[in-house]
Amino acid sequence: MNAYMSETPAEYEVTVVGGGPAGLTAALYTTRLGHDTAVVDRGGGRAAMMAETHNVIGVTEDVSGAEFLRTALEQVKGYGADHYRDFVSTAERTAEGRIRLTAGDETIITDRVVLATGFTDGRPDPPAPRTARGLHYCLHCDAYMLVDAPVYVMGNGSSAAHVAMIMLNFTDDVDLLLNGDDPEWDEETDRQLRAHPVDIVSEEVTGIENDEDGWLAAMEFADGTRRDYRGGFAMYGSEYNTDLAEQLGCALNDDGTVAVDDHGATSVEGVYAVGDVTPGHNQIPTAMGQGARAGIDIHYDLREFPKSLEELEAEGAVGPGDVPGMADRLRRHARQHEGNVGRRGTAEAADD
Repeated sequence: MNAYMSETPAEYEVTVVGGGPAGLTAALYTTRLGHDTAVVDRGGGRAAMMAETHNVIGVTEDVSGAEFLRTALEQVKGYGADHYRDFVSTAERTAEGRIRLTAGDETIITDRVVLATGFTDGRPDPPAPRTARGLHYCLHCDAYMLVDAPVYVMGNGSSAAHVAMIMLNFTDDVDLLLNGDDPEWDEETDRQLRAHPVDIVSEEVTGIENDEDGWLAAMEFADGTRRDYRGGFAMYGSEYNTDLAEQLGCALNDDGTVAVDDHGATSVEGVYAVGDVTPGHNQIPTAMGQGARAGIDIHYDLREFPKSLEELEAEGAVGPGDVPGMADRLRRHARQHEGNVGRRGTAEAADD
């Protein structure tokens, strides 16, 4: 449910578009550092589809992606951020230099925006598997699950060929499935691939078999053969969700990702991008680190104090009535937060 339903725009210092690990971490930092923050996301995303969470220290594998994100969102809201469950369709610069976002019936005006819009994986057509119960997209996350198991890699480009060879680090039974397509890798990759014990299967997939728990057990092919698999990886490329970045004029890299500096700042002032829509490894810990760096950089940019010498000369000294430099709403949240109430006393925390 949306935080507000109003004819007047909602205004924030920071608005994060996207509710994955990168976006929620950025929002966590900006909110805890005292900046009025909103998160807008439509739900779903790559992390939400994970049946299990891998490679996140302190989070056990029985935690699903949806559960992981649900807990993270509740944390961010607990510190005072607003949340809108909606899709941001437009982003533009206002005459005053701020950024206007349109999300369904909502209009949001913000000083800084963090784009955590991710990408969409290319998927094979049925009857090939389409979910984590036999189809994976992250080798670094899921190769461990397939040690000493029969594995397939599906695709006909250089990336598929290289992933098939990489999987030989984990198992001696790797098939590269062309699924009826012609190979498109270059001659050098072809020579390299054929010098590794990878079985190249050209026939189209015509059927799949699942075990009693719904996990992939085998695939059937157009030539009538059947091959056992525990799981595999699809390598059909990615479509980066850069519509908002392009609307705001952000520079893109040759691979379609948003160009950013070490802190997630784009080529457009006040616009940041983090997570899978930017270059780098598509991993939850990496995304969280990017979100943290962006959140801290925004704080350095927006915080009231210390005033520079130039500001002090122009505006005078900072008086007792000018501090603290934090929105009243967030100060109330901070005083009432469970992490502070026990330290300061319930009466003091509730006193507004």
